[in-house]
Amino acid sequence: MVPKADRQSGLGDDLSCPSSGRLSRAGRVPRLVGMRIAIAGGTGTLGRRVAEELRSRGHDVRVLSRSSAEYRVDLTTGEGLGAALEGCHVVIDVTNNSSRNAAQTLVDGSRRLLEAEQAAGVRHHVGMSIVGCEKVPMGYFQVKAEQERVVERGPVPWSLVRATQFHEYLATMLDAGTRWRILPVPRATLQTIASAEVAPVVAYVAEGVPLQGRVDVAGPEVADARQLARTWRSVSRHRALLLPVPLPGKLGRALRGGVLTAEQPDVRGTTRFKEWLTAARQ
Repeated sequence: MVPKADRQSGLGDDLSCPSSGRLSRAGRVPRLVGMRIAIAGGTGTLGRRVAEELRSRGHDVRVLSRSSAEYRVDLTTGEGLGAALEGCHVVIDVTNNSSRNAAQTLVDGSRRLLEAEQAAGVRHHVGMSIVGCEKVPMGYFQVKAEQERVVERGPVPWSLVRATQFHEYLATMLDAGTRWRILPVPRATLQTIASAEVAPVVAYVAEGVPLQGRVDVAGPEVADARQLARTWRSVSRHRALLLPVPLPGKLGRALRGGVLTAEQPDVRGTTRFKEWLTAARQ
């Protein structure tokens, strides 16, 4: 069972920590510092923030990606993984791919990554996923659910951090609509969160023992996607027309029913979408 957390300020103090290694006692629960941690997908929106957070905590961080200058890897082939993971204690996987070929990176790539971790003697795999992905009957979300199952059945002790949709993702989707001055928005219940509030949770989990379970992270407010689109339009001062898009069947019922939200997350963010967007546009 995943320990519950302070629902306003972060993870609770009852999360376990490793029994060996050099410990930091800045908080009530000691955490390992000075570890070598590899971040697959470390050049992305969340990956960059996780890398910064871990470095600030005294860890030796390796950023892994196809565009990395020092640790170039390709999860679709496994190229570069052996050398990149040598001597690493923990691997964090925040890779993402929402294309039609997502499974090649997220599912097959996870298997290759876990096999390479086992060969390198990695002690902890931290995966990144989406709150409620298993309940959304749509390709990308089902791929993420399958990725979770690969991690759970894999050879390396694991933890999963699952977050609701990022403020950044929603803003990017809405920005794309300005080209045509139309915002097609389905009726969906969301609970968006800033990636800056997710990164410290990922770092904290990486410093502890494998949970063999999940930590759910969610935003401070639950809102309809159309309401969030109106907020975006007001803050951004765009005159794009809001176009309601009906989603029929199981997908529509799932999104309207709030499967991508968490009523009682382990960690709840504090920055609302309007606050984040206002700061981002200054």
